[in-house]
Amino acid sequence: MMRNQHFSKLTQGRTKRIKAVVLPKEGSHYDLPIALGVMAAIGAIPPDALGGFTVLGELALDGSITAVSGVLPAAVAANAAGHGLICPAACGPEAAWASRDLDVLAPRSLIQLANHFKGTQLMARPEPAVRAHGADLPDLRDVKGQESAKWALEIAAAGGHNLLFAGPPGSGKSMLAARLPSILPPMTPRELLDVSMIHSVAGALAGGALRDRRPFRSPHHSASMPALVGGGTGARPGEVSLAHNGVLFLDELPEFTTPVLDSLRQPLETGEVSIARANHRVTYPARFQLVAAMNPCRCGLATEPGYACKRQPNERCMAQYQARLSGPLLDRIDLHLEVPAVSAADLILPPPAEGSAEVAARVARARARQVARYAALGLPHVSTNAAAPANLIEAVAAVDAGGMAFVRAMADQMRLSARGFHRVLKLARTLADLDGAEAVGRAQLAEALSYRPQSDRRARAMA
Repeated sequence: MMRNQHFSKLTQGRTKRIKAVVLPKEGSHYDLPIALGVMAAIGAIPPDALGGFTVLGELALDGSITAVSGVLPAAVAANAAGHGLICPAACGPEAAWASRDLDVLAPRSLIQLANHFKGTQLMARPEPAVRAHGADLPDLRDVKGQESAKWALEIAAAGGHNLLFAGPPGSGKSMLAARLPSILPPMTPRELLDVSMIHSVAGALAGGALRDRRPFRSPHHSASMPALVGGGTGARPGEVSLAHNGVLFLDELPEFTTPVLDSLRQPLETGEVSIARANHRVTYPARFQLVAAMNPCRCGLATEPGYACKRQPNERCMAQYQARLSGPLLDRIDLHLEVPAVSAADLILPPPAEGSAEVAARVARARARQVARYAALGLPHVSTNAAAPANLIEAVAAVDAGGMAFVRAMADQMRLSARGFHRVLKLARTLADLDGAEAVGRAQLAEALSYRPQSDRRARAMA
């Protein structure tokens, strides 16, 4: 292991100690560059062959070069520095995405690379690869009934809003959440690159192929804090970063531990997560859309007509279960919707005439309005109303005096926080975008307020 080296020099009659800090080697990324440096030193490859190249890769005992994580961001950095890149063959397809002009060598072994430098074997530049899609995404046409829940899902997709479904077991909460990706717009090239770099650092790009679908991450409620927000050895990205520009779905929300849930508050607000360790600090993007589902109580039947909890009154049972969710976390969720049980009459109905394709078209039109609006305001990085700065949303909503008086009065009555007030305006702006309206009207404000949690429930949760 490399150690800190201390050097001394004499100046003006006294000794000054100069400390050169050498970071310890982590992982196997340096195997290949060390081996190539030795080969160049002993003349096994031309001494100037490595000039202008960034090199990374793991070296096996038989001389083969195996895959490492983080090749895509390394390729982007090498291209910015005017370097070429030497990386394992398995990582070549992701490195090729950095730039068409980037010189990429992706050897399978040391022998192949040495032969290339000697001119006896030429390696072709790897081609960028996109992961083949499996089955089609689940479609909203599969969902019978639950029209209010499907409408809430459309609103969430149109504005990038966080959403919480609450209802009894079997009401279709998870089924609805799984269909959100089918109505989201495709990623832009910038979003695709950002997502792919995070997955590259996490070692989640199978075969170096990028995936052009928005991430949909669904961790189990037993997930630890490092698994959710990142950390562990090497400060790896967690689920919130792997869901960047996509969806983080948390099923059985109150079953997650309270510290784990509260760790979501910072990334939900800022769109990034900072992981601090003893020897370094890493900041990862984490602009995700939170979709959560929960039962009204532990047994899930407290809201069923005629049901009586054997342990305590239904209201108290529900209050204790929902108190696991902190008020600040609930305040960051824009849409709270009660999802009723599906009746047999709904199940025997024919499939709905409208599916994900029709909903996705409306979502795309609403998103296009938002992108154009914020680009005109000098905010090209903002693509949804949910991500708009709070100091801008009142002007963007363009609410008239009567509508603003109405929403302020209702905010006082519902005891909304400042964050909750701005989130109501953002949600109303999305409803207006879906309607194709230039200004937010009283109807959109009233609907946006109806999706906030009830004040008594919020007070119980904050207790």
